[in-house]
Amino acid sequence: MNGIPDWELVDRARSGDVDAFAELVRRYQGPVIHFCQRMTGSLEQAEDLAQDSFIRVYRYLGRLRPDAKFSTVLFGMARNLTLNHLRDTARRGRGRTRSLTRADEREGAVPDESGRPDRVARLREIESAIERALGQLSPEHREVLVLRELHGLDYDAIGQIVKCRRGTVKSRLARAREQLRAKLIELGGELL
Repeated sequence: MNGIPDWELVDRARSGDVDAFAELVRRYQGPVIHFCQRMTGSLEQAEDLAQDSFIRVYRYLGRLRPDAKFSTVLFGMARNLTLNHLRDTARRGRGRTRSLTRADEREGAVPDESGRPDRVARLREIESAIERALGQLSPEHREVLVLRELHGLDYDAIGQIVKCRRGTVKSRLARAREQLRAKLIELGGELL
């Protein structure tokens, strides 16, 4: 099923082909978890949100239309669930609990080929500063930054996901980069 286009897999899943839907999950589970983790700061919450996203896709298989790439539709659902989660979490007064700079919490710090302790310590300080700076961005700015810089999506796809115009995406992305740079300088710019 590797070579089958996403929308054909959706059609097969509509017809009851469980393997087709499993292939969609296999293709997109990692990127969706990664996106949700960057937004929430928690691998556990990200895994729950990704699972909820796939459940929602499955529930609405009959309504999905190939007006956009399947990944755009899926990330849009993940985004909505994540923003709702962040809003609800803020209301309950809970904060971030995990790394925003790691794709998977089980991964270690940025690897150091030289093995020099001073270089390892410096990289950890930089990673920590980036994590704190990302955590201080608004969800609207963080999401466009994550979708563009970490997932490599183009402006149009991001616009469809966050439901705004291409120009708004560019503006939010520019502002997010500017804010991230300012936060990094504020949090330890001498490290960079």
